[in-house]
Amino acid sequence: MQKQFLNPPALNPANGYSHVVTATAGKTIYVSGQVSLNERAEVVGKGDLRAQTEHVFENLKSALAAAGATLDDVVKVTYFVVDLKPEHLGHIREVRKKHLNQEKPPASSLVGVAALAVPDWLIEIEVIAVVAG
Repeated sequence: MQKQFLNPPALNPANGYSHVVTATAGKTIYVSGQVSLNERAEVVGKGDLRAQTEHVFENLKSALAAAGATLDDVVKVTYFVVDLKPEHLGHIREVRKKHLNQEKPPASSLVGVAALAVPDWLIEIEVIAVVAG
């Protein structure tokens, strides 16, 4: 299985993500949007976007491990952030940098939303990963 992480020169410089990711063969894993809930369904980091983002990445690690993957296998990530503001980007980027491959970052979308399913949730993240199949 081979993956390519591409940033065509005709597009703007990418900051922590790739514009295009290709994968040949392998097993594709789709992880539902994860939120900042622990194993007892309690909100972790209530009111704190950075803390919730950190816990969501921990949940993503667990979800991917169940399918035989890691965060290094992620080819696409989508962030949904409640009431997104420019100052939120630093928190998200700081946590993302700790967890995602910076040499070959996945394709990425960041979407501001009015609300998520539960008022205490500030961020939801879904990923697609590809592993050798």
